Amino acid sequence: MRHRILGSRPVLLALVVATASPAAVGARADVTPPTLAIEAHMLENGLQVVLAPDTSRPVVNVQVWYRVGSKDERKGRTGFAHLFEHMMFRGSENVGPEEHMRYIREVGGTVNAYTNFDRTVYWQTVPSNHLERVLWLEADRMASLVVNEENFTKEREVVKEERRLRFENPPYGLLAEWVLDATFEVYPYKYSPIGSMDDLNAATAADVKEFFDTYYVPDNATLVIVGDFDPKTALAQARTHFGRIARSGKVPRVNAQEPQQKELRVLTKSDPKAPLPAVASAYKLPSRGHADTYPLQVAFDILSAGESSRMYRRLVYEEQSALAAQAQFLLLEGPSLGFIFGIANQGRDVKDVATSIRDVVNGLASAPPSDDELTKAKNTIVSRLVMERQTMQEKADDVGEAASLLGDPRRYNGELPKYQAVTAADVQRVVRDYLAESRETRLFIQPGPAPAAN
Repeated sequence: MRHRILGSRPVLLALVVATASPAAVGARADVTPPTLAIEAHMLENGLQVVLAPDTSRPVVNVQVWYRVGSKDERKGRTGFAHLFEHMMFRGSENVGPEEHMRYIREVGGTVNAYTNFDRTVYWQTVPSNHLERVLWLEADRMASLVVNEENFTKEREVVKEERRLRFENPPYGLLAEWVLDATFEVYPYKYSPIGSMDDLNAATAADVKEFFDTYYVPDNATLVIVGDFDPKTALAQARTHFGRIARSGKVPRVNAQEPQQKELRVLTKSDPKAPLPAVASAYKLPSRGHADTYPLQVAFDILSAGESSRMYRRLVYEEQSALAAQAQFLLLEGPSLGFIFGIANQGRDVKDVATSIRDVVNGLASAPPSDDELTKAKNTIVSRLVMERQTMQEKADDVGEAASLLGDPRRYNGELPKYQAVTAADVQRVVRDYLAESRETRLFIQPGPAPAAN
């Protein structure tokens, strides 16, 4: 793989290929990690520039966040956001195909990109004295990406092969798409970032050029710089290189309103590559940054973080009804998604697995977690937040998310206290309110061929 594609891989893949991993440990819930001095500026063309100096290492990480992901696509035109992640390395007015990557690597830097439901992000880490080189490269492809038939055809085949490798060939590979399609009625999270094979085949170079012209504009982007640099100099360089690019002024936004689910939804799919039956339970949850997402994250850790979690202990150790049991909480700009997944053990009924999953959730809804459970979950979350902010790239990832999805980059410094403030009563309340059976979409996966079409 040339680029890291976070959003385009099956969102349930980690639950399918491995059992639960041990919970992260090593940080107390009352730990306060170092803060960043963050400043935000808006250029005349609408580009948001976020600067966070950090002189701990002589490097700088530069990221450009485009507020476009699979949710911004429409039926029949899916996979474009991810396709453009590849297209952006195919050259621009002053940079040839693959030269962007070469220019970064020849100074000892690293470069990559990723796409998911809400955004497409391009990043590079270089020695501090090469910051302006990166700004020039990013501005050049924002202003003048080459979208022609040759580049489009080549990268489309790469994406199609990635879809085969990650979705169509592995066991349970289509589970993510089935869950998304079944869970969301109208919100465009119904479509996974990889796109459908039919849509990729039907796309034209003109289609993707229109997509680029619509979303790859300065007033739909955030430039994030974290590391060893002078803010005044960096801002001046950003103005020099990006300021000449015209704003769009007409970037479309998703305005769909997903209706609240009021009754259990159950469906079954056949997967000829699945070795064992499985079940996935999905829930639509509040958007990224909503106050209830913090106790919900704690709740999901209590349910499934590590082999001592409630879900794993009940289904895998005690009942031995499941070979694997795990849960995950995807924080998204629109309705977030929580899901619980279990693979039935050999000879066990997958419906019994579903019943046990429901029992574990009901148990946390009917009584608050113990002090030990709450402390362990908080420690796990604190550990993740601290350990995942070690490098300039990791810090820039979180600063960019705060700027692009939360509306204020300074929220980078304020997320941890929100988790630390969660109480046992908060956890019980959000499980009762959001993980009720009436709000569940339950998908059974049975081994065997798909039923013949009528």
